[in-house]
Amino acid sequence: MLRNHSLIPQTPLFLSSNPSFSIPFPRYNNSLILSTNTQSLSFTLQSKLYMAQEGDNGSPKSSPYEEALEALSSLITKRTRVGDVNMEERFLVLFEYLKMLELEEAISNLKIIHVAGTKGKGSTCTFTESILRNCGFRTGLFTSPHLIDIRERFRLDGVEICEEKFLAYFWWCYDRLKEKTDDKVPMPTFFHFLALLAFKIFSEEQVDVCIMEVGLGGKYDATNVVQKPIVCGITSLGYDHMEILGNTLGEIAGEKAGILKHRIPAFTVTQPDEAMDVLKEKASQLNVPLQVTSPLDAKLLNGLKLGLEGEHQYVNAGLAVALCSTWMNINGHLEESHLKQIQHTLPEQFINGLTTASLQGRAQIVRDEHVNNKISNELVFFLDGAHSPESMEACAKWFSLAIKDQNQTLFHQIADNSRFSNKVVKTHQSETQKSAQILLFNCMSVRDPQLLLPHLMKTCADHGVYFKKALFVPGLSMYHKIGSHALTPSDSNIDLSWQFTLQRVWENLMQGNKGKNNSAASEELAGMEMSVSNCEHSAVFSSLPLVINWLRDRVQQNQSTRFQVLVTGSIHLIGDVLKLLIECGLETANRMLSTQEHFWLWTFDGFIGLHQHQLGNFLCGVFQS
Repeated sequence: MLRNHSLIPQTPLFLSSNPSFSIPFPRYNNSLILSTNTQSLSFTLQSKLYMAQEGDNGSPKSSPYEEALEALSSLITKRTRVGDVNMEERFLVLFEYLKMLELEEAISNLKIIHVAGTKGKGSTCTFTESILRNCGFRTGLFTSPHLIDIRERFRLDGVEICEEKFLAYFWWCYDRLKEKTDDKVPMPTFFHFLALLAFKIFSEEQVDVCIMEVGLGGKYDATNVVQKPIVCGITSLGYDHMEILGNTLGEIAGEKAGILKHRIPAFTVTQPDEAMDVLKEKASQLNVPLQVTSPLDAKLLNGLKLGLEGEHQYVNAGLAVALCSTWMNINGHLEESHLKQIQHTLPEQFINGLTTASLQGRAQIVRDEHVNNKISNELVFFLDGAHSPESMEACAKWFSLAIKDQNQTLFHQIADNSRFSNKVVKTHQSETQKSAQILLFNCMSVRDPQLLLPHLMKTCADHGVYFKKALFVPGLSMYHKIGSHALTPSDSNIDLSWQFTLQRVWENLMQGNKGKNNSAASEELAGMEMSVSNCEHSAVFSSLPLVINWLRDRVQQNQSTRFQVLVTGSIHLIGDVLKLLIECGLETANRMLSTQEHFWLWTFDGFIGLHQHQLGNFLCGVFQS
């Protein structure tokens, strides 16, 4: 039976021992809030309550949400991405699943914007959704991957789907497929199931517009079961997933162009000639009116800035504006004359959408709240999921400019309808305060660090930024598990051979650049006993928690130094870091629950005074079934 969480989505919960103010998650000026939003609070505390209970065999009892994640994890194949897998055959089976779920007509009724590309497709989809939501349309957004919670992939009106709806739609799809599949047509794989689930969610929720981000490639991607989208977009193309998509830009472009449909309008951005030639040829074959968009003119924002940081985002924003205006025109919401005017004057709703768009894990700045708040800006994480040579350059440029800004812009997590929102708070760096830049890096073994790391190092160096130390660490989560159980094995069982490879690449690069930088080891970075392998310019750690603890130790021992940590190379690494920062906040909440006697609970109806045992009863009443 699904639990009743009717209170959760509507009522933000801020917990404080002082009724005069309430400060966002996790802690600030001796005030505490339990979570960045009520949905994650519900998920985390509820999971802990269920895990604290014992099942029939004496083992911890899983929550209904964890049970769903266990079932979803069973769909993750342990095969490699390439090999004997016939991509076309696997794609065609998707139409069998659509029949089983009776989704064929539902998909045909969705007004879909379909986006593929190598770089920037997630940002483009985010801009697109934000614009159309600000125009008053009910939006559905499907993206990948998620950082912390699987529900991030399914957003309704800009908010990840609530737990109760996710469970209802999940089991509806899962149970029917389990009943109707067999050895000949087995259960769908992980991503195929998620795409099917997205179509079910958006059709049942009756969204006005559905924005679908391609997972991988295009031609054989699960999202490409869409036969008649309203408009298609292809973002910047580059070298990525070459083991599947091909070794040349032409081959990669051919796969991405697989989303183009007969006579359906499409847009792309400026591409390398080899890729553009292929896109134009595919478009011509399908009578597709393909147009190339220009980067958005910053002047059109009337002095405001894009919600997503980085100069490259103006390319994505320009594409998003074209997709939105075309979608609105085709659906009768924008006249042809106004369509042409948008190139020169943006409507207020478009400006609002572009400037308020938010996408965690891309050019995101997070201050570590674990350390003593009396010390200003001592440990700051700069998070960007760049994982291609081109995106590495963009990431390095953003990082270099961000740390040089004298009025450093920090993004504090606040409770609203999304797990993280970007509330800008200006702080001033003391002129006497030193700073140390550290790289925290990991990437998938299918990627070439000989391409990624040089681009990162050179771009930073061109801007006068040199890393004092590079730290290499394996991911926190196991690739074949999701949920709270998806943890890596004990440190002694972790294979660190890939991290040692990354370290060797970095040390060789540093040796080749000797005399060109000022990144010599300093006293601030002593105490490397926790690392597995410590070299002059880098270190390997066996787990991410050890890295975070080491960084916090350095901060405590060097309170006059601001540590600026660039986390990049893998969107999964970004998610793991954010998970640890959230868990830190929950541990703080647990300590407060055990030491404070009176609390104040804030809702839209005002403050509620609670004694410690009343608070416990309240939380149990909300989060237990």
